[in-house]
Amino acid sequence: MPQGLGFVLLKEIVMTGVLPSQDLKTMIKEGVIDAKPQIISEQIQPASLDLRLGSRAYRVRASFLTGENQTVSDRLAEFQMHEIDLHQGAVLEKGCVYVVPLMEQLDLPAGTQAVTNAKSSTGRLDLLTRTITDYSTEFDRIAAGYRGPLYAEICPRSFSVLVRPGMRLNQIRFRAGQAILTDAELDTLHKTERLVSGDAVIGDGLGFSVDLQPDGTDLVGFRAKPHTGVIDLDRKAYYDPADFWEEIRTNSGQIILDPGAFYILVSQEAVHIPPAYAAEMAPYLAMVGEFRVHYAGFFDPGFGHHAAGGTGSRGVLEVRCHEAPFVLEHGQVVGRLVYERMRAEPDQLYGAGIASNYQGQGLKLSKHFKPLPSTIAAT
Repeated sequence: MPQGLGFVLLKEIVMTGVLPSQDLKTMIKEGVIDAKPQIISEQIQPASLDLRLGSRAYRVRASFLTGENQTVSDRLAEFQMHEIDLHQGAVLEKGCVYVVPLMEQLDLPAGTQAVTNAKSSTGRLDLLTRTITDYSTEFDRIAAGYRGPLYAEICPRSFSVLVRPGMRLNQIRFRAGQAILTDAELDTLHKTERLVSGDAVIGDGLGFSVDLQPDGTDLVGFRAKPHTGVIDLDRKAYYDPADFWEEIRTNSGQIILDPGAFYILVSQEAVHIPPAYAAEMAPYLAMVGEFRVHYAGFFDPGFGHHAAGGTGSRGVLEVRCHEAPFVLEHGQVVGRLVYERMRAEPDQLYGAGIASNYQGQGLKLSKHFKPLPSTIAAT
């Protein structure tokens, strides 16, 4: 077992929390996180590490978990259809499932666990990306003490995408113990830090609602078109939104979600993540309707916060409707942010001197599309 993280695990009450960027650098140096090729500085975020696609992809018949007694390699032998070389770029087709070995691997100490999530740009393309490991019964959850490889399961749901080795579609966050804020602690923090604009809805996290009455425009979101071209994930500010998205406009404060359709909407509240905290988006309640808000992406320390040059940032909502059409109304609570303490404040904040695409955002598509007019993006 690696010894370098002993400082994280001693004095658990003091040291419990999400591991910050400086701890990630120590983990890399000491081999707790290893990779070939070597990890680059651009992968290190304030409270997470970007993971990179390897050189091969495997088209599989179905999504799977390994279970407690099998490896991913075991299951690939069972479900693999064909192998794809990514070196020259390869298209992952809409509606198909792929497994891609990642460049990174782990040798976690007994007291450190990990959780993974899709990056924001990945979620905004409706590109379902989950991490699987050997001997696992859950997606995106990596047990303390895990030693072994990491794999990305990728299923493009709205657009076919062109990928290459080294692309970063998901990210990993490490925790020593549990440091989720209780509702009482969250209420206290909101009173001192003003975590969201407007009234705070607190209950198993900080609730946020959908904005269907933006100031100065009737444009409230976008719906993915069903038949489009391929998106090269290396291209930034390149594609015309009109080729891939239909505008959703309303003056009534409500829209009807179509079953199976994918939407980009925006929260009514502007969110702040103080430097000593991190957050993760989670579903609100299954009982609120026949839809779900996709919870791609972590919220890093400094997101929307004045210490990192922010003045509050809206949360972009990736929404998919299920079996029946559903009326979504302005101000309806659709998700929640779960806040956690950092083990220490990171040595870099989101949006402060690092490449952060979504600081100060309003309604915004992924970075692959040409920017929206500033009057829309700021609403």
